[in-house]
Amino acid sequence: MQFNCKLRLRPSRTEVSFIPNCAFQTSLTMAIVPDEYLDIVVQGSMVLFMEVYLFFQGLYGLMFVTLVFLVMGSNYRKARTGSTACIIVLGDIGRSPRMQYHAQSFAKFGFDVDIIGYGGSTPLEALRSNPNVRLHYMGEPLVLQFLPTILRYPCKVTYQALQLTWYLVTKIKWPSHVIVQNPPTIPTLAVVWIIGRRIYGSKFIIDWHNYGYTILGLALGTDHGLVTLAERFERLFCKCADDHLCVTEAMKEDLTTNWALKNVVTLYDRPAEAFQQTPLDVKHELFKRLGEEYPAFRGSSSGSSDETAFTSIVEGKIELRGDRPALLISSTSWTEDEDFSVLLAALEKYEEHAQQNKSLPDIVCAITGKGPQKQHYEEIISRKAFQRVTICTPWLTAEDYPRLVGSADLGVCLHTSSSGLDLPMKVVDMFGCGLPVCAVDFKCLSELVVHEKNGLVFKNQEELSGQIQDLFKGFPDVPRLGEFRENLREFQELRWHESWMKTVKPMLYT
Repeated sequence: MQFNCKLRLRPSRTEVSFIPNCAFQTSLTMAIVPDEYLDIVVQGSMVLFMEVYLFFQGLYGLMFVTLVFLVMGSNYRKARTGSTACIIVLGDIGRSPRMQYHAQSFAKFGFDVDIIGYGGSTPLEALRSNPNVRLHYMGEPLVLQFLPTILRYPCKVTYQALQLTWYLVTKIKWPSHVIVQNPPTIPTLAVVWIIGRRIYGSKFIIDWHNYGYTILGLALGTDHGLVTLAERFERLFCKCADDHLCVTEAMKEDLTTNWALKNVVTLYDRPAEAFQQTPLDVKHELFKRLGEEYPAFRGSSSGSSDETAFTSIVEGKIELRGDRPALLISSTSWTEDEDFSVLLAALEKYEEHAQQNKSLPDIVCAITGKGPQKQHYEEIISRKAFQRVTICTPWLTAEDYPRLVGSADLGVCLHTSSSGLDLPMKVVDMFGCGLPVCAVDFKCLSELVVHEKNGLVFKNQEELSGQIQDLFKGFPDVPRLGEFRENLREFQELRWHESWMKTVKPMLYT
């Protein structure tokens, strides 16, 4: 291999030429250095000579600038062809299933994965036990309730920006790809653009779950100045990304048409492998464990290990009880975009009809999840005088949640999108378990829930109450629920990782 290397500098009008015998240097290096390190050793020796030369010429500033650009350039070249992903969730990692699924898929594809976010809930065991996945928990954001809103948000954002910058610079490997959950938008998009895109040279992908400014608008009002500022921030920095993923075709159309974004791809939420119909023996063990804390799951024989409210052991065989209550499940983050007063009112109407109609079963309604409004609704529930309806609010592990969903008879979704363009992940999980759903109607829900095919769509509490009564009349023998389950089989066939490989993999190196 023959190189012709020249370095020409003109300090004080003096030209200096250096022409080393690169052929000899390369031959010698190849003899003693393994092939995989040859490139970096040859380049490093040349850079070292250049830095020594600049030092003796007294060009110290140029030495520093040259090193910075060489490091950035070298890693930019490696970044675009590398296999290290950084996934950023400016929220509870354990409560961000879609981003956890991204991490799993990157790891299965052979990537090293760093996840940056907040703690709180326990992430999936598949991530915690994977040696190629590293979880980085940031400290909780500052709580500055004593400050007025106009000051509280800027202070919180500044703290988060510094915190995220520190983790990106000091805690992770140099990433080839950075994928960011949006929302939250501020300050994530700006920090990732500066550190990830401009300095690291990483491929910058935004995964749009919703619009950040619309969620802020739920708390502050759509006309608030901070909401307007947040929208401008989101529209500005989203254009800095290389590629965009979104959750619906309606959102893709909006991002392309109204936001003028390119390279937008729809990656529908799909259920992970854990979301299946729960086997009977697993149901029995789950109900026994839940019964230790929640009386609604206990059998009539107190302390009996052979019986739960839903199952019993007869002659050594686990069976579903014929007199079991119907199990209704709803999952929530207890935020403003889900009005649980609708479900409570619907259950009150159900209670009235069940008192007079013996063909309607008792209901155990399990509302899972945690969030800012949970305590508020728990206080309301505690004041209800239900006799045929029991409501409990369990917080489940990442492993038990799909088991309970797969054990339920009907799901209810109260998610109303702040933008009207996203879809509820909880319904995807329910469909993955073959569980029919009653879902509140909004703009693009039909991309997921097809009325009278895989579930029912309602507009108000009266419609929801009527649907629950219709679907549970004559329980447990309800052919209509069986038809919905049968129609969900096609949905269950395509799982997250297969969809990810078809959708995300092709964009990684383009």
